[in-house]
Amino acid sequence: MSLGAAEDDSGSEIHLPADIDWEMLDKSKFFFLGAALFSGVSGMLYPIVVLKTQKQVLAKDMPCFKLAVSILQHEGFRGFYRGFGTSLMGTIPARALYMGALEMTKSNVGCVTIKMGFSETKAAAIANAAAGLSAAMAAQLVWTPIDVVSQRLMVQGGNSGHTSGLSAVRYNGGIDAFRKIIQADGVRGLYRGFGISILTYAPSNAVWWAAYSMAHRAVWGGIGCYYLKKEGNGNGGNGVGFTPDSKAVVAVQGLSATMASGFSAVVTMPLDTIKTRLQVLDGEGSNRKPSIGQTIRNLVKEGGLSACYRGLGPRWASMSMSATTMITTYEYLKRLSTKNQDCLPMG
Repeated sequence: MSLGAAEDDSGSEIHLPADIDWEMLDKSKFFFLGAALFSGVSGMLYPIVVLKTQKQVLAKDMPCFKLAVSILQHEGFRGFYRGFGTSLMGTIPARALYMGALEMTKSNVGCVTIKMGFSETKAAAIANAAAGLSAAMAAQLVWTPIDVVSQRLMVQGGNSGHTSGLSAVRYNGGIDAFRKIIQADGVRGLYRGFGISILTYAPSNAVWWAAYSMAHRAVWGGIGCYYLKKEGNGNGGNGVGFTPDSKAVVAVQGLSATMASGFSAVVTMPLDTIKTRLQVLDGEGSNRKPSIGQTIRNLVKEGGLSACYRGLGPRWASMSMSATTMITTYEYLKRLSTKNQDCLPMG
């Protein structure tokens, strides 16, 4: 994801840390450190996910601040971490699948697209999009059952007077929820919403990684243009270029991630709302399973098209913070996990 060559469009050479591909990684260190780092990230962002999920299943919309106060009043701070243990246990294998598929696909597709004659910029965007797509599909095999359980735990403590269609079944933790869902619906109950999860997360990841790649290059291109102009005005240009420090590299990664997250959140929000309702509402005791069509009709009846965007604020914030933290942590993780760190030039 880092750029290691000159930005041709700007005419100014920017010396960035060398990119790290799959073959350069110490796999055991990569997965072990990754599990630890991303578990911490998940813990920091989990309360925002709880807010987003509860907003999506409300029959009548409620401001985020009011909802947060309500959770604190009725459940205390623990209400923001309902289902976190279950979510954390699923995050570790899901992240391992995600990171493995991401790096292998990106490395292989990147080589193929370069050989096919694509420019470096287009090849990077294609490789990142393909990697995001394959990583999301692989991770959903583990993540969908965890998502179903953790989301039901998130919302069961909510104010049922403001929530439509919640199951009357109560769960005493993640293991109890797994057991009751399987008893009522079989293994299929754990994969409720799997299809729309793929339709939500696979395109979302493809869009995010492609947008991140393009935003990353565009930001560095803009910095290169600024540097070239400044260099030309200052001393006539010495053609040496510059090497940004680590803080500048992290800042550009964070800005690029935020830009990509905003675009991806807006595009995929309706699908995420439908997915959440399919997984949470009309519980196991009901003979009628919710359909995508009925879920959409209920949403439109409750609040029009805008109902599909309930929780957009928390989701945008969650995605931006998660992506910014994830990409900076991920790049740091890759550098910690290289087989020979002496060969890596650092900015």
